[in-house]
Amino acid sequence: MKYRSPLQKIGLALAVFVAVSPAFLFFLWMVSLSVKYEIDNSTYPPILIPNQFAWGNYAAALESNRFVTYFKNSLIVTGLATLIALAVGVPAGYGIARMRATKAAVVILIARMTPGLSFLIPLFLLFQWLGLLGTLAPQIIIHLVLTVPIVIWIMIGYFESTPMELEEAARIDGASRWQVFRHVALPIAKPGITVAFILAVIFSWNNFVFGVVLAGRETRTLPVAVYNMLSFDQIAWGQLAAAAIMVTLPVLVLTVFAQRQIIAGLTAGAVKGG
Repeated sequence: MKYRSPLQKIGLALAVFVAVSPAFLFFLWMVSLSVKYEIDNSTYPPILIPNQFAWGNYAAALESNRFVTYFKNSLIVTGLATLIALAVGVPAGYGIARMRATKAAVVILIARMTPGLSFLIPLFLLFQWLGLLGTLAPQIIIHLVLTVPIVIWIMIGYFESTPMELEEAARIDGASRWQVFRHVALPIAKPGITVAFILAVIFSWNNFVFGVVLAGRETRTLPVAVYNMLSFDQIAWGQLAAAAIMVTLPVLVLTVFAQRQIIAGLTAGAVKGG
């Protein structure tokens, strides 16, 4: 390991603090809003830690705007969109990486960089013609526009960085291309698949526009449920923050869990490779 001087360690810690502190402070303030009564949320100067915690904000958020129904919808849409993206994107990334199809990779990158609204209007007309509007199917399909390019692009970079010696040895032993992919390339690529899975879940789970336009009253997702809590008369900041916390929490838990999986996968791969 490269030795770092105390000054370098302090500088690194300071840089990490500057980069992370805004997001951490915003999240901390959202947590504070979710456990305060409305009278405390409107006081000046602001109160970070209240004298009494309003845990009822979470119960009120769950009871209002069909939150549980929308949570189930988000699980279905995000789960299916992510699984389909992995089923399509991992083999596609492997094929593009091994064939060195740079033009195909550029097309995937352009598809990822293109705003989702560019796909929304024609797909909206198509789903309307097919009579699918108001169901979960259009949301799952259009979320693939977000998840598939992410998975393919990540897997291209990961497969390009993996050693070819093991695959060549398997080919010499008589393994087919599919067997090489399934038994050699796929186990080595577990950390990359985990990263692709995390990002696909995050982008799909947090998507708002597609749910507003394509979903019906019974098929909206969680970001739409949070948006529905806004009103012109009065905004209940405590309930709104509580709903936002509950929407954010599954992704945070998944990310923390997946970080451990990535480290374990990298360690296992290094031991097997040795």
